[in-house]
Amino acid sequence: MRAVEIRPGVRIRWVEVPGATPARVYLHGLGASSAPYYAEAVAHPLLAGRRSLMVDLLGFGISDRPSGFAYSLEGHADALAVSLAKIGLRRSEIIGHSMGGAVAIVLAARHPEMVRSLVLVDPTIDPTTPSLGAPGSRGIAAYSEADFLSHGFDRVLRDVGPHWAATMRMAGREALHRSAVDLVRGTSPTMRKLLLELEIPRVYLYPEDAPPSGGRELAGAGVQLVSVPNTGHNIMIDNVDGFARAVAQQRLSV
Repeated sequence: MRAVEIRPGVRIRWVEVPGATPARVYLHGLGASSAPYYAEAVAHPLLAGRRSLMVDLLGFGISDRPSGFAYSLEGHADALAVSLAKIGLRRSEIIGHSMGGAVAIVLAARHPEMVRSLVLVDPTIDPTTPSLGAPGSRGIAAYSEADFLSHGFDRVLRDVGPHWAATMRMAGREALHRSAVDLVRGTSPTMRKLLLELEIPRVYLYPEDAPPSGGRELAGAGVQLVSVPNTGHNIMIDNVDGFARAVAQQRLSV
């Protein structure tokens, strides 16, 4: 485990595997942690040998959970940019799952010097509507922050599957709620529009039976759409061979 202080008393932490450059930086989804989700893929023969940083965003996993942080997508991206700069990384390959994909897009738009290419793993790129009882960010965002802190977190933790609960229970409650609220609200311009306008290599991985909406527009803007068979939302866990093959075979050099 490694750490960098991004402001006094606040640290982002990650698990690192040494290797060749350019580095790969792995970002997790809402309520998750990067090492449990990506470690098997990082060690896969098709991906091994590259410097790989499995980073936990502020508020999640092994990183600090400051209650005064906004936990917006822009805030996450800016904190990540500070940490990468302090580590000495520039123009890395950023791999982001779900909410981590949204953060990766915002990072590339706000801090282009940090990003060589994007691999987005079933990412969130459109705003949506909160709905109490809905899975994921929509259900969490439907609570007021006070209600989520008092009882919503415990209810959500009971309702999610054991895999997600194993990392969600480590998240700061404010971090989880504020991140979900901002994720469903989205950015302005939207994450989709930001993605369409980026001029770096972009790969979008999705489950074979759940192609993304607006796929023709994404492809027309140069985004490589890659289906991965036998997967749900957690592509890198459900089919690690397919995930590794898809990442390794894409045209990511610039």
